[in-house]
Amino acid sequence: MHGRALALDIGDRRVGVAVSDPTGTIARPLTTIERASRQEDFAAVARLVAAHEAVLIVVGRPLSLDGSEGPQARKVTRYAEALSRQVQVPVVYYDERYSTSEASEIMRARRPLARQSGQPGGALDAIAAAVILQRYLDNQAGVLNLDTPDKE
Repeated sequence: MHGRALALDIGDRRVGVAVSDPTGTIARPLTTIERASRQEDFAAVARLVAAHEAVLIVVGRPLSLDGSEGPQARKVTRYAEALSRQVQVPVVYYDERYSTSEASEIMRARRPLARQSGQPGGALDAIAAAVILQRYLDNQAGVLNLDTPDKE
């Protein structure tokens, strides 16, 4: 992938947002959007797409532990399908199982640093989005590497 990707961790109250570097290698938390109306939510995402020149949006899909799609995954799918009609970049899904747990671990590890740097709390959703995006980017890099013969 060439260009930045955004990732969204869509919840009922907030949407965590992460962004990749321009090479599509490293993800970082970006912001959290407080959910309002879909129109306002989508406008906020569209502004972020434009501001970061994103070429792709990765939406975390909250599958059940057995991999099936439950009510929350269906709700996220409907939201993302509506979003895809409002933005000018492709929207893809990626399994977000355990991303919030991993984000919580990251938050616990960073807590002393956050106090020192004055970072506000409540960044869990954006960190979860970064976890989802990093997994997606790593998976895509692995797919690309499988297609590339080893050089000796």
